[in-house]
Amino acid sequence: MAHRTATVAEATWAPRWAGALLCLLVAAIHVVDQGGLTATRDPTYVGVAYHVLEIAAVITAVLLLLGFVRLGWLLAAGVALGPLVGYVLSRGPGLPQYSDDIANWTEPLGLVSLAVEGTLLLLSVPLFVRSLRRRP
Repeated sequence: MAHRTATVAEATWAPRWAGALLCLLVAAIHVVDQGGLTATRDPTYVGVAYHVLEIAAVITAVLLLLGFVRLGWLLAAGVALGPLVGYVLSRGPGLPQYSDDIANWTEPLGLVSLAVEGTLLLLSVPLFVRSLRRRP
């Protein structure tokens, strides 16, 4: 029986699909949290940040599925890290004109979001670093 070496694309297929799925989950969670695709949270800058995150998450998922791994994993880390930082700031000291969630650390959708974003961050960072070691 002949053995063959897996190509880079074959070797990264499963993590790329997992990363893409996690990105889409980040987007879906934030769509639900803001009240739908056409809704915008108050204050306006928070609502705009939600929309930017959702668009970035979908674009990142597409990039990962198309095999643009270096850029895809870099953006995936951002898709994970951005809302994690936002969660901590909005629950901790609060954000300008946005104090509704201060000390609301156990909101169920927020905890699901943390789990998804944390998993995405743990997946994307080492794979991005590994992509830097490969030839372009």
